[in-house]
Amino acid sequence: MDTCTGSGAAATLNLENLEGLPSNVARPKYSREDLSPGILHFGPGNFHKAHQAVYLDRLMNEGLDQDWSIIGASVMPGDSKLREITLKQDLLSTVVTQSSTVSEAQVIAPMIDYLPIGDGEAILATMANPTIRIVSLTVTEGGYFVDAATGKFDKQHPAIQADVAGYDNPQTVFGLIVKGLEQRRAAGAVPFTVMSCDNLPHNGRAAREAVVGFAELVDESLAAWISENSSFPNGMVDRITPATGELERERVQTLFGVNDQAPVFCEDYIQWVLEDNFVAGRPAFERAGVQIVKDVAPYEMMKIRILNGGHAVLAYPAALLGIEFAHESLQDDRIRNFLKAIEYREIIPVVPEVPGVNLSEYCESVLSRFANPAIADTIGRLCFDGSNRQPKFIVPTIADRLERDEDISGLALASAFWCRYCEGIDESGKVIESNDPSWDHLQEKAAESLKDSNAWIRMSDVYGNLGEDPRFQKSFASAIQGVRSKGVAQMLREYCEQAS
Repeated sequence: MDTCTGSGAAATLNLENLEGLPSNVARPKYSREDLSPGILHFGPGNFHKAHQAVYLDRLMNEGLDQDWSIIGASVMPGDSKLREITLKQDLLSTVVTQSSTVSEAQVIAPMIDYLPIGDGEAILATMANPTIRIVSLTVTEGGYFVDAATGKFDKQHPAIQADVAGYDNPQTVFGLIVKGLEQRRAAGAVPFTVMSCDNLPHNGRAAREAVVGFAELVDESLAAWISENSSFPNGMVDRITPATGELERERVQTLFGVNDQAPVFCEDYIQWVLEDNFVAGRPAFERAGVQIVKDVAPYEMMKIRILNGGHAVLAYPAALLGIEFAHESLQDDRIRNFLKAIEYREIIPVVPEVPGVNLSEYCESVLSRFANPAIADTIGRLCFDGSNRQPKFIVPTIADRLERDEDISGLALASAFWCRYCEGIDESGKVIESNDPSWDHLQEKAAESLKDSNAWIRMSDVYGNLGEDPRFQKSFASAIQGVRSKGVAQMLREYCEQAS
């Protein structure tokens, strides 16, 4: 149970009320006047606040790195409401950390400004300021314009082509970053580091390919200068952070007496593994608990395949069975056993060794974290944006197992559950609302697969060329036909019996 309770009317979160917040809410030990900017961050939402902002808050509370505060930015119109709330709250955020038994709240304050949404002039003016030494990104897995068929930056993407044509007024994050670096070169200034914080393999490399790839379209010499002078550290961030809804807004008031319209609820586990590759300096992240390493790749593959892949495995059968929360899916033996079987039978065997980590123990910790009822992570969130998540979290494991000529029946079944989900109706007949930027396209392909099972896996933007592999075709056809004729529960049982 929660150990903290509030009483009386909730205090509106802002600087004026900060000192008067209930005693069970931790507050910053530093003042806004002590801070100066060092980081421009694209996408200052929940995930960013639950890790990067928390680590910076730790440092600032120790009187360190107060010249590394954050200026927020976004090009997404949907972020306008969040910006409005954030500014009304004087850029303060309540982060609620939850174990299965204890909830703790802290107000963090490392952000000192949030630029108008999509205001290219303001963003570029901020990038031109030499005090900005890091531009960081939390723009989702789908925000890097990666072509699934090639794994490379998609220079022909309509948004990229539009930015090239309108380069004087770029609209994408990467168009703005290139323009910002062009300004730094023209001024003879040191470039900034571009630091990805998103959940995708080799996120620093993906950011480099997007920035340099865009620059090549507008100025080859600029692309060469960026490649030689800027830096793009790889990093792996691990903290389950649900979306904020009315439940979270109510809980932060009742538990802690704080009226925060955009609180962040997250698990008590946190890990950030970061490559030490910063061209213009960085905060002393290691003093806040960040693991600074030479090679992030083993850690990120472990996390993306076991944790993020695990979420993708459980999400769609849970949704089809009408389960609302992730922890409830772990209470269902059919899904829990299915997830464990795939993890140990198909995923972990193709995850390389990680220094100092036992993969089985890591997997068990992941399952325990998924089962944390305090998080209330929704199945809908885990199902969201499969068209961008599957190519990062599931498809590479399928490819590795096919390369070894090993069984993929569980992963094919996970793909079949996704296909069946995109038909738009769960097993009780309830309509599944649009839950993907490519929802119409996915529904079309799911419908096509009723006549040709393998129409689904021939989506090259998701599966690359794997859909042409006869072994995958056979496994997927068997799986999707089984899901449709026997139902989700029976297919879960059959796979677990086969795996035992």
